[in-house]
Amino acid sequence: MVKMTDSVVLPLAKAPPQITEAGEENFKPLTREEAQKLREASPSLSPWWVVAGQLVAGVLVACVAWALTGRQNVAWSAFYGALAVVIPAALFVRGLTSKVASMNAGAAVLGFFLWEMVKIGLTIAMLFAAPRLIEDLSWPAMLAGLIVTMKVYWGVLWFKPKRPGIHPT
Repeated sequence: MVKMTDSVVLPLAKAPPQITEAGEENFKPLTREEAQKLREASPSLSPWWVVAGQLVAGVLVACVAWALTGRQNVAWSAFYGALAVVIPAALFVRGLTSKVASMNAGAAVLGFFLWEMVKIGLTIAMLFAAPRLIEDLSWPAMLAGLIVTMKVYWGVLWFKPKRPGIHPT
């Protein structure tokens, strides 16, 4: 339905959801079987899969850089750029999957922000250390390795492992 006012067409707001006396919306909890089917149809993805995908992408970028240029320093630069993403990401995942992070919601949120700061700080430190660690550093190759590796999580999510025999409807 549409309401006309002063030659302006405004959509009418939907009716608010029904609220029970307890102040909660009408909510039907899933049965155990329904919840199990939902979990099987949409399995969760381990963050370690993302880190592994990033490492594979980093190795591939380094190999492509070496194949295109024939220069070892370019390949090492690209691989170092990938490592500047993979090592902090692995530390982040390790921190988030610890027992302390799963104690309660507050600890999980605090842990997330803490480990994210550690990840960013370590990445910046590794980038600053790059010229001292990689002889004849190629900045474009290192940045290419860094960017490709950072963007891999989209591909990992696209190609996430499926459970056999489960077909979401």
